[in-house]
Amino acid sequence: MIVTADAPTADAPAASTTSATPNTPFYKLGGYPAITAVVERFYDLMEQDPAYAELRAMHAPDLSRMRKSLVGFLAGWSGGPRDWFEQNPGKCMMSAHKPFAITPRVAGQWAEAMKRAVADAGIADAELASAMGGVLSDMALGMGRP
Repeated sequence: MIVTADAPTADAPAASTTSATPNTPFYKLGGYPAITAVVERFYDLMEQDPAYAELRAMHAPDLSRMRKSLVGFLAGWSGGPRDWFEQNPGKCMMSAHKPFAITPRVAGQWAEAMKRAVADAGIADAELASAMGGVLSDMALGMGRP
């Protein structure tokens, strides 16, 4: 990593800039294009595959807002820009879904659709992508309540 710093003055502290890409899953996965591909595939599966009908029924007819929101959430969650978290202070995946009656079956549909979306997105680092899909799947399954 290359770091440059201007000499501090009495009026201004030293300024640092970095020119290297952060070493986070967000960037290793491919940044916004990769996260967007996963999210688009996830919601396409939800809309098109009858196996996810119960999950789809929990959402609004127009998924465009959810598509945008999940991209923002996953970007920040994976170490990219944290805009979603700044716009939604104190929220996490669990608190955002607390008002909904998520059964283990619906949680399983979400988990399966996300794993499929990650696998279908064509992310170059397949091992990291699979790990991300697994963690998201586990999180979803943890939200299921009888």
